Amino acid sequence: MALWFSASAIVPALVGEFKLSGFAQATLTTGVQVGFVLGCLASALLGLPDRVDPRHLFATSAAVGAAANALLLVVDITSPVVPLLRVVTGACMAGVYPVGMKLASTWAKGDMGLMVGILVGALTLGSASPHLFNALGGVNWRIPLGFASVSAVVAAVLILFADIGPNRAPSPRFDPRMMMQAWRDVPLRLANLGYLGHMWELYAMWAWIGVFFDASFALAMPAPSAATAAKLAAFATIAAGAIGSIGAGLLADRLGRTTLTIAAMAVSGTCAATVGLLFGGNPVWLVALCLVWGVSIVADSAQFSASIAELSDRAWVGTMLTVQTALGFTLTLATIYSMPFLISALGWRYAFIPLAMGPAFGVYAMARLRAHPRSVELAGGRR
Repeated sequence: MALWFSASAIVPALVGEFKLSGFAQATLTTGVQVGFVLGCLASALLGLPDRVDPRHLFATSAAVGAAANALLLVVDITSPVVPLLRVVTGACMAGVYPVGMKLASTWAKGDMGLMVGILVGALTLGSASPHLFNALGGVNWRIPLGFASVSAVVAAVLILFADIGPNRAPSPRFDPRMMMQAWRDVPLRLANLGYLGHMWELYAMWAWIGVFFDASFALAMPAPSAATAAKLAAFATIAAGAIGSIGAGLLADRLGRTTLTIAAMAVSGTCAATVGLLFGGNPVWLVALCLVWGVSIVADSAQFSASIAELSDRAWVGTMLTVQTALGFTLTLATIYSMPFLISALGWRYAFIPLAMGPAFGVYAMARLRAHPRSVELAGGRR
């Protein structure tokens, strides 16, 4: 997952060297989102996560994604080839993220939330790692790109040593119509709507928090230390989600999926609405709030996936998870691309406030799911 934000993390350096426009900056992330959605749709239509050995699909996807990311080191960053390479990288991530969740779910034994939570925690650390590579690499933006590709190659090798758990159902027949089950089935629809509310906020925050810190610290700190501090703060904010993901996995298996997701979205939505008030102020307070935001914004992520895994026909879990992620990442295109316009119109003080609408809608959807009779299928009856 280091491939995902490998380009987004180096936006300040690229802007300084190549004078990229706001649209070009957003494309470095949204290209991955577009590719991911296209990859998910193709994967779901073909039923690949449920009909192909998930380890082989994961390994191939990670290796090809690493190659596409590495090509950024040799092409002109301002050329049209760059968005295309980001699209290819995103398509490859469709063979990593939902497939990894499917593989983790085959090992669940009364602890689905924890199993998927551990995986999403690892995915969160991977997504955050380019910001750390960037800080350690100094001004040379090629270093984090190279590290990201190396990380993905290592992942492609390591996944081949994983086993498939006992919960894997026999491969189903090819049936592209199963994609629509994610909407026709009411509990699945409500879980997916809750996930959409979560995704409205998540990737816009992840994609732009580094730029936000860079602008805020430039006003509050000496110039030589501000840039490095911003990179480390962005890494810490995103990486903190790993704590939230694993911790929430433990709690959700005991307290219930809807309870956990509603609480997490209430906290993250509040952070989105208030973080701008600290822009340009004391970095300590700003980072403290962003760490809370980083924990809460991911705490619910794995539980939406766990809910889909528990509410779906076991033979089609991989496809349902792929459909869910495709829907969510399609929505992220709107918020990631809208951020430059919101920043221009509202300034950093208020630009994140519209993101709070997503968690508010997600709370409503999960409250509806909690009231549905089939919610007893979640977390062993702990809704």
